[in-house]
Amino acid sequence: MGGTNVTDGWDWRRPGDAPASAAPPVAGGPPAATPGHPASPWWSDALADPWRDPAAPAAVVVPLENSAGTEPEPVSDPDAPGRPRLRQLLLIPLVTALLAGALGGALGYALAVRGGVAGGTVLGAEPGQAPALAQRRPESLAAVAERVLPSVVTIRVSSLGGTSEGSGFIASADGHVITNDHVVAGGTGRASVIFSDGTSAPAKLVGQDPESDIAVIKVERSGLRAVEFGDSDALAVGDPVLAIGSPLSLTNTVTAGIVSALDRTMQAGEPGGPVRYYAAIQTDAAVNHGNSGGPLVDSAGRVIGVNSTIKSLVSEGQEAGNIGLAFAIPINQAKRVTQDIIGTGKARRTVIGAQVGGPNAAVPGGGVRLESVEPSGPAEAAGLRAGDVVLRLNGRPMTEPSDLIALVRKFAPGSVVTVEYRRGSSRQNASVTLAADAK
Repeated sequence: MGGTNVTDGWDWRRPGDAPASAAPPVAGGPPAATPGHPASPWWSDALADPWRDPAAPAAVVVPLENSAGTEPEPVSDPDAPGRPRLRQLLLIPLVTALLAGALGGALGYALAVRGGVAGGTVLGAEPGQAPALAQRRPESLAAVAERVLPSVVTIRVSSLGGTSEGSGFIASADGHVITNDHVVAGGTGRASVIFSDGTSAPAKLVGQDPESDIAVIKVERSGLRAVEFGDSDALAVGDPVLAIGSPLSLTNTVTAGIVSALDRTMQAGEPGGPVRYYAAIQTDAAVNHGNSGGPLVDSAGRVIGVNSTIKSLVSEGQEAGNIGLAFAIPINQAKRVTQDIIGTGKARRTVIGAQVGGPNAAVPGGGVRLESVEPSGPAEAAGLRAGDVVLRLNGRPMTEPSDLIALVRKFAPGSVVTVEYRRGSSRQNASVTLAADAK
């Protein structure tokens, strides 16, 4: 690099100094003034700046020419983008197409779900929290049904006339099943039990009581879930109930209703067969053929009755259906009969020790006349006589002879009941200790 001291347009020399010599032209600087070509006004002005330090050198950088054979070595920038390969050229549009397709499909599905394929109409409101009943609380009917169904079975019995079908429920973990007597009556001894999960097992008859319409069969299977028993004496009209069974061969069917009446005395039976008496639980839960023997359960899932019969408007011998009047044997009575059958093979029958019936049995104005009183029987021991008119038994009014028979059989032998009766024109009360039939 070379430089030359130059002066500006001012003469800063002191007196006696040597005259300034002309400065040679600087390589790469402005051209010297020549005739016809004045010096550059920028450089002249700069050199003639009156405020410039006269002692400061004026330097101009002159670029040096490269000497031959010293060409710089070429280098490449590692961060500079390179030429794309064929694979990259194909991969980029493929990924882009996949992403676009996925996004389009998701948007299309969302639009189709929310507004339908055509029209854009949104059906229904935004989903909210499920109501309390839909959450299936333990006391809900759905939860009760789910808890009881594994203990309800379908019973098929072979007979000379074909196969009869009914329902039943598991009463003990070792395989005892309660059903109606009329479900197994007339069978040849071959029966099968179908569980709620669809599996089946053979069953054998343990015993039956035609007059109470209760029978007990047994299956050989372990790990069975027995039902929980309730108290049929604690029921009230209006209590909610479920009827569970296999109506019309439709297994695992659940219907709901209420207790519509209590101690509805029933006299039932087939022509030529035994007459059945019981004080039934009346319900409006739908019950049809095939429900017989199945459980009637309360809102806690406890069995409070055995579905037995229905009322119908059809003529005798025709197929009957539900009209909202069904009747169940109280579980306190059915449980007692079941225990007798399992323990002794037969059930005890509760009696009062008096006979009713005949043309003068029903008394105008209410009451049932006693036709005879057995010597040393419960009625005689309580002071009742033939000809007395029984008006009430434990507060329940008597209107038909079957009322007295059915209500007496509701109680266990040894129970003490209050009998209100009329003898002549006087009314009296007596405490009668019921007994078991000697037969």
